Amino acid sequence: MNTIIDDSGTYIALQIRREREARNWSLADLAEQAGVAKASISKIERGEMSPSAVILLKLATAFDLTLAGLLLRAEGERPRLSRAADQPLWRDPATGYIRKQIFVRSDHPLELVQVELPPGKCITVPTATYAHIRQLLWVQEGKLTLSEGSERHVLQAGDCLGFGPPSVVTFTNESKKSCRYIVAVARS
Repeated sequence: MNTIIDDSGTYIALQIRREREARNWSLADLAEQAGVAKASISKIERGEMSPSAVILLKLATAFDLTLAGLLLRAEGERPRLSRAADQPLWRDPATGYIRKQIFVRSDHPLELVQVELPPGKCITVPTATYAHIRQLLWVQEGKLTLSEGSERHVLQAGDCLGFGPPSVVTFTNESKKSCRYIVAVARS
């Protein structure tokens, strides 16, 4: 059975420190690169703060990684066969959204992620997150409003959207039911 990682765990905190130190970056250097407060990064690395999805995305982007790439390094390489029972779950402490890593490997250009966004919640992701990736989003259940810059898309179950040029993206569940969707990511 999958375990939901609510507190981002010591593995993620350790990996953020490793990535920063591998680049010989100070906390201030990473803060500047990621646009995240130095104090927040310090608390994350010490395990005193659980990072939100947006903060993890900013840190991963600063390291030139996807979020899955950062989590993969923290958890270790996954096998080519991704059994349902072994697919890690992570809960965003800020929104309660649940992210299931269906498939990711460092030697494969594609990754699959399933997200469950609770009712009334939204996540805004910065432009830099999309600089080196292309994405498709396929709604499985519920309704999702996705805003890319000035474009707004309302997606129902079964709808699929290929993301446009990199821009700020906001995922919003305006309904009273959870929304579940699959994201396919191709690294460029």
